[in-house]
Amino acid sequence: MSEDTGTPWPTSIRVKRQERRLEVDFDDGASFALPAELLRVESPSAEVQGHGEGKTIVAGKQQVGIADLEMVGNYAVRIHFDDGHDTGLYTWSYLHKLGRGQETVWQRYLQALEERGLSRAP
Repeated sequence: MSEDTGTPWPTSIRVKRQERRLEVDFDDGASFALPAELLRVESPSAEVQGHGEGKTIVAGKQQVGIADLEMVGNYAVRIHFDDGHDTGLYTWSYLHKLGRGQETVWQRYLQALEERGLSRAP
């Protein structure tokens, strides 16, 4: 963990393009395989998280992939998705939190889609 913040620190970050996922290992022993679709629909960008009016439910991203990763300082990564989205900064703490709560976050997302009559399909 970072001594300055107590935040788990990534020891390895791997893009698995064929599997459309990001794998992250942390120094606290946690390892997560995060699907590109989950990362895209939970982007920390203002576009997704909302500009003060609440979170946007992003549909149609079932086939989204990761085109590239860009390190941002020593605290985050910018994910360039193949649908053109690239404005979210995924901090180490956000990736760790998303990994830990992955199942709950995913179920909440699926429920939100269903309630709005939206689909994961492109």
